[in-house]
Amino acid sequence: MDEKPQTTPKLLLRVRDLSKSFGGVRAVIGVNFDLKKGELLGIIGPNGSGKTTLVNLVTGFVKPDAGTVEYDGQNITGWMPYRIARLGIARTFQMIRPFAELAAFKNLIIPLYSSRVKSLSGGKYGDRDSVAKDLLEEVGFERESSVTYKAAGSLPHGYLKRLELAKCLALRADLIILDELFSGLSIAELASIVPIIEKLMVEGKTVVMIEHRLRELFRISDRVLVLNFGRVIADGKPSEVMEREEVRQAYLGSE
Repeated sequence: MDEKPQTTPKLLLRVRDLSKSFGGVRAVIGVNFDLKKGELLGIIGPNGSGKTTLVNLVTGFVKPDAGTVEYDGQNITGWMPYRIARLGIARTFQMIRPFAELAAFKNLIIPLYSSRVKSLSGGKYGDRDSVAKDLLEEVGFERESSVTYKAAGSLPHGYLKRLELAKCLALRADLIILDELFSGLSIAELASIVPIIEKLMVEGKTVVMIEHRLRELFRISDRVLVLNFGRVIADGKPSEVMEREEVRQAYLGSE
């Protein structure tokens, strides 16, 4: 039997020489990295190393001073966030700000009404309330529970994190960027949410995760990008980057 030829994963995201300063503070300095389709990339580094600023630059919430961002071969540098989302890039935020007065499932209506979903569905949305409830069930809401119908502002932290992830799924994004999704979750909550991320990877999604909870991140990531003072100091497999002296010094300091 002839062996099937192995195909090289498609390059999905290409970042080159990306830089951003705020006043006299250089937050991101000449960052370069590539991301292949179907890959899970972890972005780590000490507090203040530029991780969230980097994601803000990629997703259009901050405009770069220099450098380029290409998505699926298209230069999207400096695009507005809504245009970038329309291409299929969705993200969560550290500071969760749901539509507090709306029921949890109603928080998904905006992405479900988006032009991206309309184009992907041929203009046929279906019953969006039902779709929203299905998506919440996918991320761990109990279908018959009252939690789905509660005002989002009353939900516990763990459910709010799941709601953020569900918004990305509602947009039917191909690239999902998760900014400290694990932060504040209990061990039990982590144990239930990690399989959801793994399922996304099996489905062919591409994921970027900013995380401080390294043990859980390293279990599921293909690669890790390490930032320190706005610069990339390592890029590779989790076990390899943590062996590098500059990474150890960034986390532990030097004697």
